[in-house]
Amino acid sequence: AVVSTQSTGCSKIGVDPLASSKGFWAQLLGVGDFYYELGVQIVEVCLATRPTNGGLITVEELCAKLGKSSGKTRKDVQSDDIGRAIAKLSVLGDGFKIVKAGKQQLVQSVPGELSMDHTTALDVASKYGGQLTIEELERMGWPELRIKSTLDNLLDQSMLWVDEVNSTYWVPALFK
Repeated sequence: AVVSTQSTGCSKIGVDPLASSKGFWAQLLGVGDFYYELGVQIVEVCLATRPTNGGLITVEELCAKLGKSSGKTRKDVQSDDIGRAIAKLSVLGDGFKIVKAGKQQLVQSVPGELSMDHTTALDVASKYGGQLTIEELERMGWPELRIKSTLDNLLDQSMLWVDEVNSTYWVPALFK
């Protein structure tokens, strides 16, 4: 609400709060032009892709989308730049963080914590190109209730899709 009010006020007097390195976002996030602009663009890409990926996107895909959306200025974005910008976004609350799934880094753009079970399920899915089966989790010695709870939670958050025909689950962010 505060951001909306400020944005409305700025537009009425013809001020772009993102145009100055001494603007609102630079002061709040404690960064200069590059990282606060990158942070805003990360938020935009994550919000635009959330309906299809459930709020999980690989850092690699995010870098590629940033490069396409911004032309000349964002082709140089590296994964460590993404990490720094996301770390600066933490002052806005618990909505953006980097999580690991196997060897991949994912940007989580939905509030909430992933439990160790969620992270383990994502690790398993990353080994199989984003595919996850109940059998893989059973091989790890997980009881049925633990599997159901983990899968249901990931499904509820739209981080996981179900293929009912083949009894498999898919993590859209890890499709290969």
